[in-house]
Amino acid sequence: MEQYELDRLSPAQVAAMRRSFRNGRAALSRRSLLRASTGGALAVGGLGALSACGIPAAGKTQGGVSAEDHSAKEKTIDFSNWTEYMDVDDSGKHHPTLDAFTKRTGISVKYTEDINDNVEFFGKIKPQLAAGQDTGRDLIVVTDWLAARLIRFGWVQKLNASNLPHAYANLSAQFRSPDWDPGRAYSYPWQGISTVIAFNKKALNGIEVKSVSDLLDNPKLKGRVGFLSEMRDSMGMTLLDMGKDPEKFTDDDFDAAIARLQKAVDKGQIRRFTGNDYTSDLTKGDLAACVAWAGDIVQLKADSPDVDFVIPDSGYLTSTDNMLIPNKARHKTNAERLMDYYYEPGPAAQLAAYINYVCPVDGVKDELAKIDKSAADNPLIIPDKAMAAKSHAFRSLTQKEETAYEEKFAKLTGA
Repeated sequence: MEQYELDRLSPAQVAAMRRSFRNGRAALSRRSLLRASTGGALAVGGLGALSACGIPAAGKTQGGVSAEDHSAKEKTIDFSNWTEYMDVDDSGKHHPTLDAFTKRTGISVKYTEDINDNVEFFGKIKPQLAAGQDTGRDLIVVTDWLAARLIRFGWVQKLNASNLPHAYANLSAQFRSPDWDPGRAYSYPWQGISTVIAFNKKALNGIEVKSVSDLLDNPKLKGRVGFLSEMRDSMGMTLLDMGKDPEKFTDDDFDAAIARLQKAVDKGQIRRFTGNDYTSDLTKGDLAACVAWAGDIVQLKADSPDVDFVIPDSGYLTSTDNMLIPNKARHKTNAERLMDYYYEPGPAAQLAAYINYVCPVDGVKDELAKIDKSAADNPLIIPDKAMAAKSHAFRSLTQKEETAYEEKFAKLTGA
């Protein structure tokens, strides 16, 4: 049972947490730029800080703690999600896919956009979860690192597979079995978030960039290369380039990747480590190429013909935002029906067309093409099989690993 205490945070972890809030993925709004959720730095830092409230972690209970399911009599769902993470009609007042679900099933959805970042939301629900009480929510969406901890704490309910036939059948292979929820017994992805290499064609002026090695070793790019200030993204991409699997790497592998990046820093190859502020530098051409978040690139490509991306042969990083049912939720079956609904190709396509994230649902492309052909043809939204096969997750870390790795990365970046 993991226990997170404020005084266990290292200076590097605190710095990483602040960095993520200031200009990392947590600082971004949806649609205009990628909202990622402090997957690396805040995974331990934020949870540690929130433990200062003095509520002890609950003991692990296999499968979570269910309550009496009132779904049959109470045709409702309380659904908490991130802002701008749901389709909206032209009036800005209605969510077409949710309205269609209610019309079909008779189940009304109380949809609340009350998640601004994982740490803040965890602070809202932790007191009730730790005390074994209902959070007032039937369905929540959190990023993989927080989903992993909620599962490990025994604070979410095991899903009833019989209520999730579309989800089971249509979940993309690349998202099927994360190390923190093998077989997706407790969670299903809402959307995926990818880390790729982006470049400005005009700034490259004919220089070829296809890999992290190109970023680190080509002297013609000296001082015009960017890496991300989120440890998992930059280190994961570097590990892949070195032939190491981010899902299985060792301490020695991590140290070798740090040394590789340090060499590039020392010779001035890397201009800086950035949060989302790399987007301006990339558009202007101050950065010729960089490690980037795919959601940014979907938006930047629409506005700038010079911006493009490449998926290295070595692979790329993917994380997920995930749907889970908290302990003591009153409407578990209703929540499972809504989860399953978003794994039908039609609703999944409508959602993907609006928010432009990586769709985790197989069989969506034809439906999406009816709505937006350019989105259907965009591998950053609908990865083809070749691209999906190159997807890798960054493995779960222990508390000891998290502390050590963040300290080494902070020293590298000068944070």
